[in-house]
Amino acid sequence: MGKPQISDLKLSRLMLGTVQFGLPYGIANRSGQPSYETARSIISAAHEGGVNCFDTAAGYGTSEEVIGRALMELGLTDKVTVVTKVIHLPDELSATQTAKKIITKSVCNSRKCLRLETLAVCLFHKEENFRHVEVLLKLKEKGLVRRVGVSVMTPEACFRIITSGLVEAVQVPANVFDRRFIGAGVFREAKKRGVAVFVRSVYLQGLIFLPDEETPPELSAIIPVRRRIQSIAHEARINVNELAVRYVFSIPGATSVLVGVESLEQMRQNLFLLSKGPLEADLMKAVDEAVPDLPDSILMPNKWPNI
Repeated sequence: MGKPQISDLKLSRLMLGTVQFGLPYGIANRSGQPSYETARSIISAAHEGGVNCFDTAAGYGTSEEVIGRALMELGLTDKVTVVTKVIHLPDELSATQTAKKIITKSVCNSRKCLRLETLAVCLFHKEENFRHVEVLLKLKEKGLVRRVGVSVMTPEACFRIITSGLVEAVQVPANVFDRRFIGAGVFREAKKRGVAVFVRSVYLQGLIFLPDEETPPELSAIIPVRRRIQSIAHEARINVNELAVRYVFSIPGATSVLVGVESLEQMRQNLFLLSKGPLEADLMKAVDEAVPDLPDSILMPNKWPNI
């Protein structure tokens, strides 16, 4: 399978998510934030396994610094693509000059932390911030950013952003529970317009693995659905992890699938799962038929209670 292209880039199907490198992350995370040495070994193993793109953000604690240092020490700075995101902007922010200062400072800080002259791909962290896209486009004109995009939460906003003609990439959530963007035709539209789609939330922040007894009452609607997915995996003689990852790898139009790991073993496991290729059509169908339309309060972690 050839590598999808975004302009002159050839990106691997697997993108390493690195939020864990900068802070403890995920509802099912039991190991906490990995050490720098562990993070560096993960980055090295990822590159050796063919992964050439990494996802991070200004708001991911020390993630950018960890990546920048590791890539320099490993001699990989010029051999991979780092996708980062502008720091969160206040929703009520409307003043153009204020937005310009915040965005410019964020981009410059990211360049410094990542030890890069130019950010290969820079996204807004929230779809609401797209109204400030002209600021990011100006930084692109100055050579501080090469490609511009947005990380989104809703299909409606994603369509508006893709059809604007102003971005080259979007990052969207999709997993065995969340098929909103697939059903809305976002992947088809992006492919038609040459916009790269980075897929995140493969494990829905670990909710797919959380034991029933540890699932917060507010998220209990996921329990029967999760049991159906577990049953499908069992009947196919694969584990839920494999089903979840290969399901997202099978989505037509997905440029790269973002998977975060906390250990070297998890990194190697994901590389192995990628090598197994897409899910069989009957398994894809079984998952789609087993999962009902779930409410946003389940599918969108930003709507979860503080847990």
